[in-house]
Amino acid sequence: MQQPWQIKGKSWSKGGLLMRIERNDAIAIVVDYQEKLMPVILDNETVVKNSEILINGLRELEVPFIVSQQYTKGLGETVAPIANALNDVKYFEKKSFSLWQSEEIKEAIIASGKKTAIICGVEAHICVLQTVIDLRDAGYNVVLVADCIGSRKKIDKRFALKRAVEEGAFLTTHEAILYELTIGADSPHFKIISKLTK
Repeated sequence: MQQPWQIKGKSWSKGGLLMRIERNDAIAIVVDYQEKLMPVILDNETVVKNSEILINGLRELEVPFIVSQQYTKGLGETVAPIANALNDVKYFEKKSFSLWQSEEIKEAIIASGKKTAIICGVEAHICVLQTVIDLRDAGYNVVLVADCIGSRKKIDKRFALKRAVEEGAFLTTHEAILYELTIGADSPHFKIISKLTK
């Protein structure tokens, strides 16, 4: 059955029909992969592994990053594999669940000039979902990397994905988005992306 946000197989964005995600219009938003959170996330090792590949690939493709940590004093730093993949990208401290509700982060996203947000992180049904909702409301195209987000409970992730789609987000996987941004085998980034995803 065709959904309201789908028109002849194409996905509907408030700004129009998003045909292809382009790296020159994309910013990556990396949400709260923190030391006290990740151990309790369902399938956390897979989420971290997929996210590490995604981040390394996006860095190769020169996509800029916004990285957040929720109340670092209580939840700890970004876990080592993600921090290492991010290299020298500095994080934004926040207490609001949605990144968009942090004025500093909001200003940084706006200043990037990008209109497509590629989102990964935890928890899917709280900080990730609320960020998706706010960015969609602000007119951004939102691409949610489904195998790079997580929650403590399966049902929470399931309904976070459902709500995100209802809000107009596009779902993808880390491999799909990296190859979409690479475009073809003649890209100077192809060998690195291919190596990362094997």
